[in-house]
Amino acid sequence: MTDFTTDAPIARARHTAPKREYYAYFALIFVATLPLAILTWVLFAARRMELPEHGPIAKAWTQARIITPHIFNA
Repeated sequence: MTDFTTDAPIARARHTAPKREYYAYFALIFVATLPLAILTWVLFAARRMELPEHGPIAKAWTQARIITPHIFNA
């Protein structure tokens, strides 16, 4: 008698969170960091009398990209 159960690929369960949940947290963090990013951008521009290299939306986006994975890895 032949055992055919060893030839089947082993299905592994995914341990990643759904993308919708990640995007929801990303959006919430982005919206939360946006006012502070705008404030720091305005203060930097007023203090140095020149525009920063990156705008406030880019700064808030970067902060959300940094913070969100930390939530899912915890």
